Amino acid sequence: MFRTLASRQFTRPVLAARASGALHARGAFRQVTTDTPAYKMILTETQGRVAIVTLNRPKALNALCSELFHEINDALLRFDNDSSIGAIVLTGSDRAFAAGADIKEMKDTEFIGNYKNNFLAHWTEQLGRMRKPVVAAVNGYALGGGCELAMMCDIIYAGEKAVFGQPEINLGTIPGAGGTQRLTRAVGKSKAMEMILTGSVNLDAMEAKTYGLVSAVFPPERLVEEAIKTAKKIAAKGAVSVQMAKEAVNQAYELNLSSGLHFERRLFQATFATKDQKEGMDAFAGKRKPNFVHE
Repeated sequence: MFRTLASRQFTRPVLAARASGALHARGAFRQVTTDTPAYKMILTETQGRVAIVTLNRPKALNALCSELFHEINDALLRFDNDSSIGAIVLTGSDRAFAAGADIKEMKDTEFIGNYKNNFLAHWTEQLGRMRKPVVAAVNGYALGGGCELAMMCDIIYAGEKAVFGQPEINLGTIPGAGGTQRLTRAVGKSKAMEMILTGSVNLDAMEAKTYGLVSAVFPPERLVEEAIKTAKKIAAKGAVSVQMAKEAVNQAYELNLSSGLHFERRLFQATFATKDQKEGMDAFAGKRKPNFVHE
């Protein structure tokens, strides 16, 4: 959840192209609409049916703060309600996905105010409500809140130099945006305890893949491209079935096996009320490519 000493190891800003509207080497694909909000801390673009949200606080290694999360939530909500978008990629810079939370913003807050205002709730609510899949493309540091943000996504791809960790204990506190819960489910109790209680045991990209925290590891320069490629594959499927499949998988963390199987079966049966199920099976029987209409 918290920005750590990782942010002190670099003093040079991220390349100007990343801090401007150039948006990596993907600028040629960027589609801009006149109704796009003017964000200060994120960059947004679309590539076909895929939306890309890039954290853009390069001097702070994308340290997480309330304003940044308000912008992330606003962009995610817009794309979740946009029928032309089928999947979303969330990424940061080459040096940091997000190196933690902005400590200066929270260090002087008090329990009563945090409790009454449900501090950090807005950091997690929108991602938790997303109907469309979100793919995290993690380069560099994903520490504290950065690790928690990545774990809120549905799929995590990592660059070869990615680092995942939960160092909050070093600041006299604990993870507060899902670290104790999602990390334990991903890597198991013993490794989660070691990481969270020591605050110094991190996972590199290959270790994260071995533990099942991430799905795949790529060279840093290919990471976002690969995440977009996967998002495009997902976005090309029937949107209703994709949403149902995501909902069913997420319920595996909430339900016992019997209830989960029942939930899955009811959603499976419900797909037979959709046009895409008819088109998909007709296309398979006819040995042709399906033309999904997302209904």
